[in-house]
Amino acid sequence: MKYISTRGQAPALSFEEAMLTGLARDGGLYVPETWPQFSHDDIAALAGMRYEDAAFAVMKPFIGDTFSDQEFQDIINRAYAGFSHEAKCPITQIGENDFLLELFHGPTLAFKDVAMQLIGQMFDAALKRRGERVTIVGATSGDTGSAAIEAFKGLEAVDVFIMFPDGNRVSEVQRRQMTTPDSENVHALAVDGDFDDCQALLKDMFNDFDFRDRVKLAGVNSINWARVLAQVVYYFTSAVSLGAPHRQVSFTVPTGNFGDIFAGYVARRMGLPIDRLIIATNQNNILHRTLQTGRYTKMGVTPSISPSMDIQVSSNFERALFDVYDREGSAVSQLMQDLQDKGEFTLSQRALERLQLEFDSGDCSEDETRAAIATVMKMTGEVVCPHTAVGIKVAADLRINGRVPMITLATAHAAKFPDAVAAACGQRPALPPHLADLFDRPERVTHVAHDLEAIKNIILKGIPA
Repeated sequence: MKYISTRGQAPALSFEEAMLTGLARDGGLYVPETWPQFSHDDIAALAGMRYEDAAFAVMKPFIGDTFSDQEFQDIINRAYAGFSHEAKCPITQIGENDFLLELFHGPTLAFKDVAMQLIGQMFDAALKRRGERVTIVGATSGDTGSAAIEAFKGLEAVDVFIMFPDGNRVSEVQRRQMTTPDSENVHALAVDGDFDDCQALLKDMFNDFDFRDRVKLAGVNSINWARVLAQVVYYFTSAVSLGAPHRQVSFTVPTGNFGDIFAGYVARRMGLPIDRLIIATNQNNILHRTLQTGRYTKMGVTPSISPSMDIQVSSNFERALFDVYDREGSAVSQLMQDLQDKGEFTLSQRALERLQLEFDSGDCSEDETRAAIATVMKMTGEVVCPHTAVGIKVAADLRINGRVPMITLATAHAAKFPDAVAAACGQRPALPPHLADLFDRPERVTHVAHDLEAIKNIILKGIPA
């Protein structure tokens, strides 16, 4: 299996090379040359498997000979050993043919753990074999940063620097999960600006090839293909638990950066019988607007109670565009250039129609998010986070066929957003025991201006000479 860039100008790489590289040198994102196909029997065979064994089966076609079968199975087992639920990603019913896929049983209580814990183990194994050390720099709107720090802290071959928006743009729990780990190889950088500013700085670092090569830069944002691949697994396991491949299922995904729902698109391309893939956005609804109008136009970020979705530049959308433009890298490059130069791009009519065949979309206001939290608690006793509430509300709005199970991705534990949840439903969710002392732990954080050179200097000083 080889991996190619969405912009068509970078060399094809192996899985290991694509994983360790992150962003392609032409600025594009890596995707597989072809989509592996699962037969009806292949999917049916996943029924009753441990999550770890299903993960091996789903991901193995993508990794080639990067790891031996035993090595890969051991990596997966280590990755999910710290999850608090035996099923790793269980489903719970909240209504008639209406389900939540709980993705918050990892160490930092968010869906990012499902991929990041695996990536940490894969990076560690690959780098030890190669005798190399890398510098991971990430940008986060809240959950990716804490998941990356948790996954990579203490590893010998990796230094980690996570940029997050300074101020109140992440929850206090999210911030402290990034600033309280005491391992010397992890660093939290509070940057003046919003998530899109942090993400732009990250891309600028990757495009500075001298700096990139000097620090051996690697990325674990959802630009990294391995992140998306790990998320494909829970689409298969949840669908099979509700009757796939013998029946179709639908998914609603609260998303800002498009990586999580793109994983569902990959599962569908592999043969999973998905009826509908629904994009759920908060008030920063650029993805919903694009699906409605064909115009991707940045309009600025308005802070919300679902901060992980406060995004206007959805990096993984580029992967979907690559497919709907028949994998023409030049077409994608032009769209991305328009976005950089003009702050917007316009889809061709054919591309828009193809996207609309693959995805539905909806949005959710702040008041609607609060109402959904309160309603779910009243009707089911479940206390959900604001992001999950966005998904639940949009799923209800767009539900057509009640006979097809609807799975909404519950992307974070409610305790990560206690103030917003308490204001909505009157119940303040408590952190689980392993994080009970989070607010008593000392913090380590560097505040930095929105300045690329200043951030690069911090990184150079923070890695071994």
